[in-house]
Amino acid sequence: MESTIGKPLTLSCGLQLKNRLVKAAMAECMADDNALPTSLHNNLYRTWGEGGWGMILTGNVQVDRMYLGDPRDTALDSTRAAEFVAKWRILSDGCTKAGSALIMQINHPGRQSPLGAGTRRFCESNIAPSPIPLDFGSGLLAKFASSFVFGTPREMTQADIDSVVKQFVDCSRFAYEAGLQGVEVHAAHGYLLAQFLSPRTNHRKDRYGGSPEARAQIITDIVRGIRAAVPASFCVGIKLNSVDHQSRETLAACVEQLKLIVAAGIDFIEISGGTYEDPQMLQSAGQAQKEKSSRTIAREAFFLEFASAIRHEILDVPLMVTGGFRSRTGLSAAIRDNACDLVGLGRPAVLRPDLPKSVILNETVTDEQALFQTSPIEPSWLLKKSGIKSAGTGAESKWYSSQMQRKGREAAVAPA
Repeated sequence: MESTIGKPLTLSCGLQLKNRLVKAAMAECMADDNALPTSLHNNLYRTWGEGGWGMILTGNVQVDRMYLGDPRDTALDSTRAAEFVAKWRILSDGCTKAGSALIMQINHPGRQSPLGAGTRRFCESNIAPSPIPLDFGSGLLAKFASSFVFGTPREMTQADIDSVVKQFVDCSRFAYEAGLQGVEVHAAHGYLLAQFLSPRTNHRKDRYGGSPEARAQIITDIVRGIRAAVPASFCVGIKLNSVDHQSRETLAACVEQLKLIVAAGIDFIEISGGTYEDPQMLQSAGQAQKEKSSRTIAREAFFLEFASAIRHEILDVPLMVTGGFRSRTGLSAAIRDNACDLVGLGRPAVLRPDLPKSVILNETVTDEQALFQTSPIEPSWLLKKSGIKSAGTGAESKWYSSQMQRKGREAAVAPA
């Protein structure tokens, strides 16, 4: 068995990870009516904590309860801050007993908040850097989803931007008070901060748009704000998309943005991909293989090129790559060949929460046996006919959310 995966890693903030395996963020969809963690969360995260992961990333914690990505997202409600800290303290204490680091993924969905998800009024629009609606496709259901379920967002004012920056900072401070080891700022998957970074969704002419540097301004403001609000030992990571940067020009712009963000105080970078509009990189390995085409092959090749460019341009910050790893051999090669420092596993971690301990780091399991394949989840006939580009991804995400909920219930009755 390769020893690279089990080697500890110390981040610049001083946080030591006991190995290179990360339980990647997944949509759990099981918060209570106040958008707070439940006993299902506590049970599930305790199981992951006992499973041997070096780092455990939470699912999205939205920084504003008004705007959720799903009605059962966890979120910060500023009027219930003490309860937020108390509930997350219970989860954190149970999860980190065995030495895993728990990192809260903090997010704002921006224009990707569906109707009824969050506490905003029925007639109130989503917010975004520019008033550009989602494009799900040309079918009738796709157009309905875009115009009615999500609608055209309103362009954020300076007051909106200031409020969002404060919400990210407050959420990070409360995460620290709750005993978590850090936060990961979500700037991928087409959510609000990714919307600011992209010239396709950010047409602003003020200090938050018009150039790669200006489009990154809100994120550098957030990171600096977090750094000023928490001790230096508190970890701050960033999650970025690869799928948004499929030309030399956009790749160069991303590198320029990332250098500014890292300079603001970043401890690790996660590379992921996919959006509600373009879900290719969010598919399971099995689904992507089944739907293989010259277009998806080109995307996968660019994903590797993107990660390599980040690796060579930003040398001093650990790089985490999430998506597609399905064998110990593949994990080992990625780290041994210096392609990345950390590897993120999502769906396999749901199917087998103790995957590091039972398989990947288990010396009695051979490399040939150390496989953790997943199978694609087929969307319903209606979804297939809907013309909505993200239909398959949504069906798969929903199925894995249900599996997390089931495992949370099972962990509650498992023998000690």
